[in-house]
Amino acid sequence: MDVDDTYCEPPGRTAPAPPAGTAEGPPYAECVLCREPTEYPEPTKGATLCPVCAWQEAGRTACGG
Repeated sequence: MDVDDTYCEPPGRTAPAPPAGTAEGPPYAECVLCREPTEYPEPTKGATLCPVCAWQEAGRTACGG
């Protein structure tokens, strides 16, 4: 049996596209909870959360009942 080492290798690494709604560069809006930079540009309306606080908030609201 002939073993081909390249069988399981991916064809090439490609960078994932940035999520929709994210800014290309600074300045970023501050998180309303921890004041860390978020993924959103400064003029974004509403309560902007950094990824960590957004994850924690989702966990709190999902288990709140």
